[in-house]
Amino acid sequence: MNRTENISGGDTVYYATVTSPLGELLLTADSSGALTSLSVPGQKGGRVVGEGWVRDPARFTEAERQLAAYFAGELKQFELELKPEGTEFRRRVWDALDDVPYGATTTYGEVAARIGASRAAVRAVGGAIGANPLLIVRPCHRVIGASGALTGYAGGLERKVELLTLEGCL
Repeated sequence: MNRTENISGGDTVYYATVTSPLGELLLTADSSGALTSLSVPGQKGGRVVGEGWVRDPARFTEAERQLAAYFAGELKQFELELKPEGTEFRRRVWDALDDVPYGATTTYGEVAARIGASRAAVRAVGGAIGANPLLIVRPCHRVIGASGALTGYAGGLERKVELLTLEGCL
C-alpha cells in the first residue's frame, strides 16, 4: 500500500459508489486517481457527495475489484494509491494502521508507541483513528481497547464486528 501524501487544495473530487456487504460505499479520488476517502452509510464524519463533484466510476475500477476480493475473503492487503487529507500527526497514525496485519488486532496504546507518541497521546491517537477517511482500506477496525473491548468505530460497532469476523478475529 502506498503511504499517505497530503492532497493539494482545489483539486477536482471524483467519486463513485460501490455496493458492499456493509452498504453502499462512497469512494472519492483526486485527479491523479489516488483514493482520498471511503465512507460507509451513516458514518460519523463520513463524506457525502458535494456540489461540483464528478461521478467517474471508471476511475475506481481497481478499488472496486480489490474491495470485492476483500469481502470475498480473497484479499488480505490493499494495494491502492492513497491520499487522504489530514494533519501530519493524523497521517502518521493512519500510516501506522497499514502495519496491522489482516486477521490481527492492536490497541490504541500500541499504535501510539508505533509512531513514537507518549502514553499521554493515546487519546489524540484515538481521535486520529476515529477521523480515518479511508475505512476498510486503512484498517482502523483492527484497533481495539487495551482491555480487548471493541471500542468505537466511525462506521458503527456492528460494521466493526462484521469486518473483524470476516478477518477471523472474532
